[in-house]
Amino acid sequence: MTVSSHALEFYINGQWCAPAGSERLDVINPATETPCATIAMGNAQDVDKAVAAARAAFPAWSASSKEERIALLEKVIALYQSRSEEMAQAISLEMGSPIARARDSQAWSGYGHMQETLDALRAFSFDTVRDDMLLTHEAAGVAGLITPWNWPMNQIACKVAPALAAGCTMVLKPSEVAPLSALLFAEIMDEAGVPAGVFNMINGNGPEVGEALARHPDVDVMSITGSTRAGAAVARASADTIKRVLQELGGKSANIILPDADFQAAVSDGVRRCMGNSGQTCDAPTRMLVPQARMAEAMNVAQAVLSELRVGNPADETTEYGPVVSALQFERIQALIAKGIEEGATLVGGGTGKPAGLEVGYYVKPTVFGQVSPDMTISREEIFGPVLSIIGYADEEDAIRLANDTVYGLAAYVQSCDLAHARAVARRLRAGNVTLNQGAWTVKAPFGGYKQSGNGRECSVFGLLDFLELKAVIGYGEA
Repeated sequence: MTVSSHALEFYINGQWCAPAGSERLDVINPATETPCATIAMGNAQDVDKAVAAARAAFPAWSASSKEERIALLEKVIALYQSRSEEMAQAISLEMGSPIARARDSQAWSGYGHMQETLDALRAFSFDTVRDDMLLTHEAAGVAGLITPWNWPMNQIACKVAPALAAGCTMVLKPSEVAPLSALLFAEIMDEAGVPAGVFNMINGNGPEVGEALARHPDVDVMSITGSTRAGAAVARASADTIKRVLQELGGKSANIILPDADFQAAVSDGVRRCMGNSGQTCDAPTRMLVPQARMAEAMNVAQAVLSELRVGNPADETTEYGPVVSALQFERIQALIAKGIEEGATLVGGGTGKPAGLEVGYYVKPTVFGQVSPDMTISREEIFGPVLSIIGYADEEDAIRLANDTVYGLAAYVQSCDLAHARAVARRLRAGNVTLNQGAWTVKAPFGGYKQSGNGRECSVFGLLDFLELKAVIGYGEA
């Protein structure tokens, strides 16, 4: 693909402009371990400039009509669709997503979330009169948006679309690890005619640009998707100005396979779901809980599934799983796999090192551990790679206890042939999303977590509400 001609520029106040500083960063193709682009890196001066543009644009955009916002989103969506292949190629290049998945999951998710936000906006009532009160939803203000590398368009769409729909203006800082898709998205926003200052984008790292954005007194709301550590840093930086902070953070999601489940199907699906996106998904079911008496059976099924997984070059249309995103991520995953072996978990398949024939690129062997105890590192820490831990439970109460025994609470999964049984267990799990029996993911569901998985909810009308303030006008008069 052709890398954006604006890679060394930022999009501020309706135009592409040079950064304040001269720092540059190579973007590494994880399949080749070589640079595929170079981007400019911003600093606090760039943040000041972008925030000033967003602040100046806020009065007019927040006063825009619902119809104007609908029309703008329609233009953005149409242009996004027309450039969907470019978007898929950019995502595949920057973060190693297999091209087939980059098309039907990665790039599609950006479209799916924007379309769902548009539908939610069309149905949303900003004003309601109750008794003698007007209850009105108003734009929260200038939004700082920080997005990750693992689902770049999914997360940009989950933040930009509802912020636009709410009447907010914004500054987006995408991940510097995978910025090519964000540059393309900014081109789409420009071509759609977004009013100057409503959408601004600068590249940079978290400690400098992210922190400056969170600390800025003219930013009213911060939305971050990232690690729990990064979310805590944004919250601390935002505290002095009492910003609203929306966080979608880490996870260590349990997948409870109940004794009455279709065991082989449930284990097979659980392995594949864990490995999806090369394990780089925050709500992946990375802890599989099975009856202790069926541990050997679960390990055998998992081993058979591992033998079927196709890891390889992201450009190959038949590849299911590509490399992980970076050398840093690769080394961290390797260390955690080694830790699992050291602490005595049973290695079902995979392990340290790269798959045979894939010596170049940040490829990780899809790995499954059995007989994992709840106190092991691989059972506690978010690995963010294709590594599954199978944990045995004594009975249903024990399974629920183990599922909830984590600092995270992003997602959970329950498998049972008795839907009423699965529903009852789901109610007892402390997680923002619970998926029953291989249920299909949907852009309509609110997404966010309990505990250290963050706060706030993205997607559909739930994401829209997070960018709105609620005002009560008392004595307004009855309807």
